[in-house]
Amino acid sequence: MEFAKTFNELEVYKLSRELSLSLFEMSKSFPKEEKYSLTDQVRRSSRSIGAQLAEAWAKRMYEKHFVSKLTDSVGEQLETQHWIEIAEDCEYLSRENACELLTKCCSIGRMLNAMINKSHNFCKNSNL
Repeated sequence: MEFAKTFNELEVYKLSRELSLSLFEMSKSFPKEEKYSLTDQVRRSSRSIGAQLAEAWAKRMYEKHFVSKLTDSVGEQLETQHWIEIAEDCEYLSRENACELLTKCCSIGRMLNAMINKSHNFCKNSNL
């Protein structure tokens, strides 16, 4: 089994970018009064999933740091789920769109947890 050489090659990273872009597009229709609250929060947390993953990749030399950054990414993913649910509750997102986004979040969460559980595979002999 061949591992990714860069974080950009990770499927979880690609999916996190897809999620953040989907949320960016969907949040354009949120009310103006949400600009500095819900819109900003959901955009920031969704973008931070991939950012934390990139930082984790840079810390592969130290397995505990790698896992720590991955757990930060998991936290951002869960925060994003929360904001999606709030947007649905406020009727800014349809049930269908919210379900699509939450499905992506759950996939990202599973992939991140698999990386955490197999962190030794990512950290051994890492070439930074």
